[in-house]
This record gives sequence, structure tokens and C-alpha cells, in this order.
Amino acid sequence: MISRRHFLQHSSVGFGGLAASALLPRWTGAANRSGPLAVKETHFTASAKRVIFLFMNGGPSHHESFDYKPELAKAAAGNPRYLAPAFDFRAHGESGLMISDAFPHLAKHADDLCLLNGMNIGTNGHMQGVVRLHTGNDRFVRPSMGSWTVYGLGSEADDLPGFVTISPISNNGGAGNYGAGFLPASFQGTRLGAGADGISHLSNYRLNERDQRKQLDFIQQANQRLLEKHPGNQEFEGVIQSYELAFKMQTSVPDTLAISGESDATLDLYGINDGATSRFGSQCLTARRLAEKGVRFIQVTADGWDHHNDIRPAMERSAGATDKPIAGLIADLKQRDML
Repeated sequence: MISRRHFLQHSSVGFGGLAASALLPRWTGAANRSGPLAVKETHFTASAKRVIFLFMNGGPSHHESFDYKPELAKAAAGNPRYLAPAFDFRAHGESGLMISDAFPHLAKHADDLCLLNGMNIGTNGHMQGVVRLHTGNDRFVRPSMGSWTVYGLGSEADDLPGFVTISPISNNGGAGNYGAGFLPASFQGTRLGAGADGISHLSNYRLNERDQRKQLDFIQQANQRLLEKHPGNQEFEGVIQSYELAFKMQTSVPDTLAISGESDATLDLYGINDGATSRFGSQCLTARRLAEKGVRFIQVTADGWDHHNDIRPAMERSAGATDKPIAGLIADLKQRDML
């Protein structure tokens, strides 16, 4: 069942597999950004305005999540050479979508999901698979999907980056997974850490806001004169915009990351008060707040999905840490008319 409201992509390649989810919340705010990240005119009217990309780093077994294999379970019952799925599958929603018992919360949103089970890659190496998922190519440096999205559509967030990645992995491609490749630097992802201190050096301890504004205006005048001598230079344009954006982020980022101001009901929806789901729940809630601000592409990463043995307890840990937050994010976007 394909829903226009939500798209979830799951791909797996043996033990070098990947799992990813993408939520596309609808945005109705007005755009006021200029420069390289200005909103671009689209060829078609878009029903989805934002991407929240949930990346599960590792090799989660598709047999234990969304790829229903009843014949495999039967074959494994009489043949030790086969390994049966560790979890039972059940039909959920009006669509009857088969989802494993490892995801009881997500299963409640079965009719908001579209599953693509046909993804594959020619290698089972982690790095090649991760880089290819993010950029489309594992051999050459290419722009990430977030960079391409912002390059093609621009961003409606005037005081935040167009592409934000929350707690990205440092291995398996590292910064290349959210880099701009051969595109201008304006389109690369901005890395956020977890929690209220998501960006380092955000405060200026030497100048107050008024004096810093004067300093920035002086620098920008010099930059603008240089740009006039080299019209259309994307690097100069990128520097001018990045300086201005950095100044605005000193106010916008702390406010956006302050999830403690959310209601107790919302915090519970994401599992933030539960030790097992707190970290990923906080990231998902931050993603919703960024989407509300107009950020075009937001990536959230959950590490620790490299399951080589003890599949059931490993899946219980990983799914247990992410299932409720993902379901909470879908429910929250839906009730805010953003899904």
C-alpha cells in the first residue's frame, strides 16, 4: 500500500545491510530565504515538503523486520541449514502489512507506511553500502541525498541550515555521507550533536549581539565588494550566506534544541523519559522541531545495528531503542498536520 503521506524505505544486503526510513512532513510556512538556499520553483506541485531520514547504521536483518518469509520458517523447521526468523510476523492495519513483533509501536501505523523490499547492492561491505545509500555511488565522491535535495529545492528556514544531520556516524564514509561533493559548500549538511549543546562555539563570549552585528556588517561589506568584482562566484556567495546564517543560528539553534519545553505527553510519546529510548527519542523530537522551522532535509542516525549473532536479543535492543520514538514521530507529525 502506497501512502502519499509517508514513505519508509528499508534495504538490506546480508550482514552488510542498511535500514533507512524517510518521513516527508508537509510544510505550509512562507519562504523568505535568499541566496544559494532560496526556495526553487518546482516542476510539479509537491505534496511532501520535508524529508526526515532515519538511518539505522549496521546490518539489520530484513527477516526480523519487514520482509515476511513464511516459506523460510517452514523450511527451517526441518532443516538445520536454514535459520528461521527470530520473530513472528503479523498483519497490521487495513492494508494487512506484515510487520515483525520486534516493532509493536511502529506496527500501529501500518497504513501510513510504504515498504520497498527490493533494494540490493553488489557488495556486502559496510562502508560501500553506507556511502552508496547516502550518495548513490561507493567509488567516487558524490553529493549526499540531503545536499541534492537542498540544491534542487532550496530551504524555507531563514535562520537554520537547509540540511541538518543529527549525531551522524564517524565511520563508514563519515562526513562524506552528508557532504556536498562537487556542489557548492552551501548545500552540505550541518552536523548537530545530541542534546541542548548540539553545536559547539555557538556563543560569542567576547562581543555582545549589537557589537557582533557591527563587526559582521563590516565584514559582509568587504565580501560584497569582492563578489561584485566576481559576479556569480558561488564560493563568495556561500561565504556571505554562511556568515549571516551563523549569526542567526546563535539565537535559533538553542531555541530549537530546547526540547525540555515540550509537554510531558509529547516527551512520553517519544519515549524520552525512558532510558532505553531517551537518546533516539530526543533526536526524533529535535527532527520534528527542525521540520517545523522549515529545514528541508533532516537526518537522524541510530548506531549499533551490526548484528552478526544472537539475532533476537540484538534486535530487541536495537528495535527497542527506536521503535517507540519512530512511532511517536509519525503520530506527532500526523496530529500536527505535517505528515
